[in-house]
Amino acid sequence: MTRKRKYRAISVKNVNLNSVEELADGPVTIGLDVSKDEIFAVVRDGTGEFLRPWKAKQPTELRALVELFQKLSEVRPLVIGLESTGTYGDAVRQAMTDIGLDIQRVSGKAKSDYEEIFDGVPSAHDGKDAAIVAELVAIGKSRPWPYGAPSEVESQMKGWVDWVDAQQDVYQTWLGRLEAQLARHWPEATKILNLTSVTLMRILAHYGGPSNVAEDPEAAQQLQHWGGHFLAKAKVQALCRSAQTTVGVRMTEPEQLQLQRYAQQALAALREINKAKNELQKLCESDERLQTLCEMVGPATACVLWVSLGDPKNYHCAEAYRKAMGLNLKERSSGKHKGKLKITKRGSSQARRWLYFVALRLVQQPSVRGWYEKKKEKDGGMGGRAVVAIMRKLALAIWHVVVRGTSFDPRRLFPGRPLLQPVEPKVRHLGALPPNPRDLSP
Repeated sequence: MTRKRKYRAISVKNVNLNSVEELADGPVTIGLDVSKDEIFAVVRDGTGEFLRPWKAKQPTELRALVELFQKLSEVRPLVIGLESTGTYGDAVRQAMTDIGLDIQRVSGKAKSDYEEIFDGVPSAHDGKDAAIVAELVAIGKSRPWPYGAPSEVESQMKGWVDWVDAQQDVYQTWLGRLEAQLARHWPEATKILNLTSVTLMRILAHYGGPSNVAEDPEAAQQLQHWGGHFLAKAKVQALCRSAQTTVGVRMTEPEQLQLQRYAQQALAALREINKAKNELQKLCESDERLQTLCEMVGPATACVLWVSLGDPKNYHCAEAYRKAMGLNLKERSSGKHKGKLKITKRGSSQARRWLYFVALRLVQQPSVRGWYEKKKEKDGGMGGRAVVAIMRKLALAIWHVVVRGTSFDPRRLFPGRPLLQPVEPKVRHLGALPPNPRDLSP
């Protein structure tokens, strides 16, 4: 590739494969930079020489580009690399897999770090990005990445995981708006019932505000009906009394209607979350490995981890599984400066988010609470770092439970206790006392 206008792209319609003869003999690599509207491809030979980028429009020229790769593969050994980010490249990856091309995955972080090394300029654009991908594939910084269609169960699981995760975001949005409105118009309500109380949301969806509760003589009976035996009568009386004596700002009719809509939408999102969790529970029952994971982190989180990271057995060690979550540590130190250890976050954010809530639930257990409090005190009262530390230990435990078949015990997560290892049967040596029959019972 000449230095002048070296990144000026040629339309795939105008590509002449005879230009490949300009490159050195032997295998070639092709780097792809895929966006929503265009695909840039750069061909590299074994000596590090490049052709000018080829450009194809998405999706109208995708077939023409793949056919060009197929023709090239008939005359040269060919490896094609793509970045691992986004979903825009899935269609071209499927098309290339269908015709048997060798496809490799390149980390987006590796591509980003290589930008200045590549040509001495810390710039990034489509043609250069494709050339960098081709070079990283050529020097072995890639992994096989053929397209594989998911099974029906995997597709269902992925769909429900996506749905429950989206509905969680929707639910949190409406809860935030409800909290803001209640702080303005009925601040006593959240002191009596939690903001996440279904009973409170049903009250708001039905009445719209404290004034309507205060005016309804049967409000107490209605609240008790919604709350059932989970709602104490003292709380019902306190809520009705607060509706009559609230110090909140008086609501107009449009404001009451607004609060009703917020509560209705929050309830609708909560129903969808529960529906999705029930479906995920059913899917977990069909797989023994998922059942093991469910017992440890719950069905929803188990499916999220499975969809985000795959089968833990595909990882050669527990640390590799933890690294896929982005929970491995990084440090920036130089000379006398000693940087703090932080997690890299170079992994599935969805997996980390769901595992975070598992760690929060785990903190409530007495066997974990003591370690958490000591860690929090050591870190100057910063509880978040202690929760992340539990997440890191939990990630290792998940691998050991699923892959090694060990039983999960929260007490064995912490220093001074053996890491989740399989329980080996006791060896009875010759000359020992006969075993107790009770020890042999299942």
